[in-house]
Amino acid sequence: MWRGILVLTLLVISTVAANAQRRQINPIPFAHEPCSVLDFRPCTPSYCSPLEPGPCIPEIDYPYGQNLQLTIESVPAEADRAKYQKPDHDLDTIGDLFAELRTCWSPPSDHARTGMQMSVRFSFNKAGGLIGPPRLTYVTAGVPAETRTSYLDAINSSLNACLPLKFTSGLGGALAGRPIAIRYVDNRELGK
Repeated sequence: MWRGILVLTLLVISTVAANAQRRQINPIPFAHEPCSVLDFRPCTPSYCSPLEPGPCIPEIDYPYGQNLQLTIESVPAEADRAKYQKPDHDLDTIGDLFAELRTCWSPPSDHARTGMQMSVRFSFNKAGGLIGPPRLTYVTAGVPAETRTSYLDAINSSLNACLPLKFTSGLGGALAGRPIAIRYVDNRELGK
């Protein structure tokens, strides 16, 4: 009789210990215990529930970061052609904003250079206008001053031609004052 109670008690304790061991949280955020470098499949993100006991670490793959970054190519790849189509409605999402900014770009014809890259940073107000002129943050190294000026003028004139953007009230309020960084890449094959 005592032997049966002892076996049952040990079985219950081992089950509780095994469950407690599985529920431990990895102290390294965004790390999965079952995932390994040797796995042949990607790991699945987890989610938290208010019904689960104990703390959890949510892993949500946000499509856009806190800093709004966009790359605009002069000649988009075939796979990206849909991203370069102008929306036919007021801009309601960040994807709509990025598509509108992509359609605004027209690269310079004078002093153009294959592989030229230039990045600018700016912010919009609620009404869809710029808060100050775009600030230059990166230029391809070794570029002559006239090429740099030509590309910066093309960026300013392309943005000014699209302004003011027509934001919905929700997107306008969410974007107002947030910095947007755009990297322009001139991938045209020039001189052929």
